[in-house]
Amino acid sequence: MWEQGINISDVREIRTRVNLFFGVGAINKIDEIAMSLKGQGIHNLLVVTGRGSYKISGAWPVVSEALRKHGIGWELYDQVTSNPNVDQVDAAAALGRKNKAQAVIAIGGGSPIDTGKSAAILLKYPDEDARSLYTFKFVPTEAVPIVAINLTHGTGTEVNRFAVATIPEKEYKPAIAYDCIYPSYAIDDPALMTGLSEWQTRLVSIDAVNHVIEAATTTVASPYSIMLAKETIQLVHRYLPLAIADLDNLEARYFLAYAAMLGGIAFDNSLLHYTHALEHPLSGIKPDLSHGLGLAMLLPAVIKNIYPMKPQILAGILKAILPGLKGVPAEADDVAVGVEKWLFESGVRSKLVDEGFTEADIPKLVNLTFTTPSLSGLLGVAPTEASHKVVEQIFRDSLYPLSK
Repeated sequence: MWEQGINISDVREIRTRVNLFFGVGAINKIDEIAMSLKGQGIHNLLVVTGRGSYKISGAWPVVSEALRKHGIGWELYDQVTSNPNVDQVDAAAALGRKNKAQAVIAIGGGSPIDTGKSAAILLKYPDEDARSLYTFKFVPTEAVPIVAINLTHGTGTEVNRFAVATIPEKEYKPAIAYDCIYPSYAIDDPALMTGLSEWQTRLVSIDAVNHVIEAATTTVASPYSIMLAKETIQLVHRYLPLAIADLDNLEARYFLAYAAMLGGIAFDNSLLHYTHALEHPLSGIKPDLSHGLGLAMLLPAVIKNIYPMKPQILAGILKAILPGLKGVPAEADDVAVGVEKWLFESGVRSKLVDEGFTEADIPKLVNLTFTTPSLSGLLGVAPTEASHKVVEQIFRDSLYPLSK
């Protein structure tokens, strides 16, 4: 296993479209980043984060010390919740405008980083708001510089151009994708991720697996995204049990963070399809539903649908979870049940009925899938025809275990 030759405390700079500092102790690179920001004439910035993890993780003392050292002022918006909404984006942007913020530091998982990216756009467009942004009333080409300090190993948002926010009154959860919100710098420090609970550890890792299964099977997938998918799934399969057994296992956190980063790059290149398109209505309706859990509940039914169209690719990338697949369409049902079994064995056993969804909710969920802004773009690159009937069947198959 190539991982055995890696010193996890060697902080490496990984260049994608983002300058990413990766490894145990990478948070200390914030000093260099703050020096760079000051050299660009940035004197004030907006810090966007959740309500506690930025402190509990140990990130904030290091960040605040570096900002003070380099004479950079800040305003702190620390009200981001799971599945953030456009009101939070607007509140963060308003605070940044008040401080005349010239950059954004986002500290947290996908929710704070996506909120920070969105606020970074609005700081350049003071006459716009988050509802306009997320209903595509304008197309931004600028944002203030963004620094993403990632505290989870799931979303990959620290290395890509995507962000998500819910419009609560419509129960819409759209996604945006603009080059202007690639972070200028990002930090993935596994030592900041040991505070994740067992449940959070499972769900964020499953998010990464969903990213690559989708990215490898869109109609615009490339050999690059397929290669990243295979490696991501192997790493999650190998290191998730180790992280669950010992939440302080830095080696396990390192390779799970690396897997999630690969996942973020994979869908930055090849996009996503069914699992994310159908999850967004779930957490649009129920904002307290974890995104990773929503994906886990849908994934087996999605695989059942798409496997006959992409059997060789899926057999190749799922090899770690389900060895011995032949890559033939007739395996579809068995593969879907096998993935569901892996999810259950990983500790994620919920299906839609367990989270309060019923048959009666399916028409609304299908309607939101087709009416939420941006989701048509995901459905449009699905490997099978994304008809209302197909989407309805995936939701229906996700109500209960396939293996019942």
